[in-house]
Amino acid sequence: MIDFQQGLIKLSPIAPDRVVPMVAPMLVNDEQIVAAFKTVRDSVVFTNKRIIAINVQGMTGKKTDYTSLPYSKVQAFSIETAGVFDRDCEIELYFSAIGQVKFEIRGSFDIVQFNRILSHYVL
Repeated sequence: MIDFQQGLIKLSPIAPDRVVPMVAPMLVNDEQIVAAFKTVRDSVVFTNKRIIAINVQGMTGKKTDYTSLPYSKVQAFSIETAGVFDRDCEIELYFSAIGQVKFEIRGSFDIVQFNRILSHYVL
């Protein structure tokens, strides 16, 4: 499992079709990918039902950990838009079982529109 208590997870937006081969076998009926992000090796996928954190492990990267974070366990969340000097935006989610999970998104990403999507699934 990704250590969410370690701090900020820094992500870059990617096209959702890039993660389909990794997560398609895990998706349930009517589950669709809403957004996808990548670190150097790991990925985070937001679907209409949950967040899937993909942690690639080991030297060869053949071992992979998939952590599902259902929206039903989110107690609160916040977003922080990018500024003039700080071009990154942030998403903070508070889960009943694991506490705070914080994602920093680098690059061009419409966090306000994503907040609307996230609100639809969490509220």
